[in-house]
This record gives sequence, C-alpha cells and structure tokens, in this order.
Amino acid sequence: MTTPTSTNNGFDLNQPTIISLCYLASFITGISGLVGIVLAHVWQGDNQESWAASHFTYLIRTFWIGFVASLIAGVLSIVLIGLLLLPLIAIWVGIRSVMSLIKAQKQEPMPDPETLLF
Repeated sequence: MTTPTSTNNGFDLNQPTIISLCYLASFITGISGLVGIVLAHVWQGDNQESWAASHFTYLIRTFWIGFVASLIAGVLSIVLIGLLLLPLIAIWVGIRSVMSLIKAQKQEPMPDPETLLF
C-alpha cells in the first residue's frame, strides 16, 4: 500500500504566515500585532524549518523597529512632522509583512532579514 504524495497548491498556514497575517490584521484591529510579536518570540525557538528562521528575525525586527519609530513619530507629531511619518511607518510595516507572507507561502528564506529596507 502506497501513501499518496501531498501536493499543496492552496494557502499554506505556516508560522511566519500566521505572524504576517497578525501584523496585517493589526491595521484593522489595532491589537493583533501584539499577538503576532508574542507568537514570533515563542515560535522562534521551536521552529524546525531552516527557511523560517530568517522570517522570524525579519518579522521580529519589523515589529520592534515599527513600534519604536511609531513612538518617535508620536512625539514628533507635536511639531507636525510625526503626522507625516506615521503613514510612512504603516506603509513600511505593511510592505515588510506582505514580503514575508509571499516568501513564506513559497517556503523561501528572507534574503536579508537584518535589513531595514524590504
């Protein structure tokens, strides 16, 4: 008796994908990004897939850099420059989350998880 080979052509709900979706959902809910960062820190030590390790680094850096940048922009909104920075930070977090989501669906590592760019 042979077991059929699995060909998954659908949406792969792997750990980096879940974290990326939490980050993206935070644009609507406002809180799911916190769930994403907790999952990222918890799952980072558990993960067995070598390609996913770069995603955890990338996604954890995305959250913390975005968080600190948002705090700085919040303070700078007193002098109005922060009001310009907040949407740019949101776009930056969104693009990085989508980039990770796309690569995670292909189970490919992030090329440079330490980068500040995309």
